[in-house]
Amino acid sequence: METVAALFSRLGSVSRARRFCGAKPRLSDADLALLARVDETHHVLVAYVGDDPAPAGIARLVRDGLTGEIAFEVADGLQGRGIGSVLAHELATDARAAGITRLVATVCGDNRPAVSLLRRLTRSLEVRWRGGEREFVLSLAEP
Repeated sequence: METVAALFSRLGSVSRARRFCGAKPRLSDADLALLARVDETHHVLVAYVGDDPAPAGIARLVRDGLTGEIAFEVADGLQGRGIGSVLAHELATDARAAGITRLVATVCGDNRPAVSLLRRLTRSLEVRWRGGEREFVLSLAEP
């Protein structure tokens, strides 16, 4: 849970709103427990940069049969350096190897960096609107 809290502290209000679809000034103990959960259906990748002991980014996948729901966060000061892209590609590769055939991601509002990252992960992308959120469904079928 310390890793999740450490990365959350490196996210500004805009990044938090984009990730959590609204204002999120802090994470509750229940939020931390859920986001830090790792087991047979909850997978997490953590990125670090150089000698910095604080996490640079986190990618999560929650498996439900052949589908995996994914989410990413990258520290504000490190965005735009490809960390999210590396995490996303590694997570997709791991998911494919585990037999997952599609990924689902919820994107809040106008989060252009997230949309761009998701488009680069697949050749087959379906988008559905759900209120102010978009749900992206990515096929992991090999090209």
